[in-house]
Amino acid sequence: MQLAGRQFHRLLDRIDQGLEAGGLHAVLPDGTQRLLGFRAPGPECEVQLLRWRALLRLIAGGSAGWYRAWARNEWTSPDPVPLFALFMANAVPLRNIARPRGPARWIGALMHWARRNSRAGSRRNIAFHYDLGNDFYALWLDRAMHYSSALFRDPDDRIESLERAQERKADAILDRLDLREGSALLEIGCGWGGLGERAMERCAITYDGLTLSKEQAQYASDRLGSGANIILRDYRDAEGQYDAIASVEMVEAVGERYWPDYLDAIARLLKPGGRAAIQYILIDDAIFERYARGADFIQTYIFPGGMLISESRFRALAETRGLEWRDVRRFGSHYAETLRRWRERFDRVIGKGQLPASFDQHFVDLWRYYLMYCEGGFRGGTIDVAQVTLVKPV
Repeated sequence: MQLAGRQFHRLLDRIDQGLEAGGLHAVLPDGTQRLLGFRAPGPECEVQLLRWRALLRLIAGGSAGWYRAWARNEWTSPDPVPLFALFMANAVPLRNIARPRGPARWIGALMHWARRNSRAGSRRNIAFHYDLGNDFYALWLDRAMHYSSALFRDPDDRIESLERAQERKADAILDRLDLREGSALLEIGCGWGGLGERAMERCAITYDGLTLSKEQAQYASDRLGSGANIILRDYRDAEGQYDAIASVEMVEAVGERYWPDYLDAIARLLKPGGRAAIQYILIDDAIFERYARGADFIQTYIFPGGMLISESRFRALAETRGLEWRDVRRFGSHYAETLRRWRERFDRVIGKGQLPASFDQHFVDLWRYYLMYCEGGFRGGTIDVAQVTLVKPV
């Protein structure tokens, strides 16, 4: 046991060496305490390790293993958000400490490959997440049902409503498209119709929305009525010519293998001189290769087939297809606040007993963890959210 204890402390030494900013106050299973990091300002957190096995799960399974340790009560924290922020802020110097390795990495990679976003795979993956039910999402999203980052006047000012910030996000996307009366707009990944509704409020346009979620398609169709055309179809099979295309946080469901297909579709569907506005979640290029080799917590438990964007790679593919890359705006702190608001609303729903009985405690715990994990990721700064305009030359 003493030998095992020394090995665990060596692992903690490695984590300590990788924490260049911020710090972790660890309470260990043997009752001792350790301070890791605290060399420079950054996220600070407290973790109580209840079982040494939690570290083994972290080393073997990365973020998915760390979640399994939490679900088995092998570690706890009064607030996991700064812990996730700490690991993301130090993702480069920590290197592979929180990435899966060995059999866990191979199994995760194989599962991720099996969930790749072929046409059939995309339908399964989208159903897994979005067909949990419109009633479920309506309980904690804003009234317009935007399931993407809001754009606040000031993300540190908590007075502004989520509804107003989501409307500002929709307006920011639409402002990029130069829509005029009679313009034809296609939305790739139309969700529950919030952006389409806002677009038609602003200008007399024709609107087509693509989705693979049957639940979303029914909701958006009922919401927007005969003024819109909601199409249950893969973006690769879309037809027509459009003055403008919008796509808000849909490309993360495409996967790196299919980025060329996604950008081919945009280039093909846009009229000459047309514009596409994309909102996307990116991950620092310095860690993209490590990230892409395995399957993390999100890919394993929340978004099968998902993949964050390497902006440099994605931009190069867009430009190869003749699409001009313009006016990038990043706003990751706004996503952190959006996630905090969602979790606050989610907790209120749980507290009031409004969640349908089909969602058990395991589901509730998983989704709270998911919302905290993502918030911490954006607060750590290694992942970000951005909007960009792609222009097809005349």
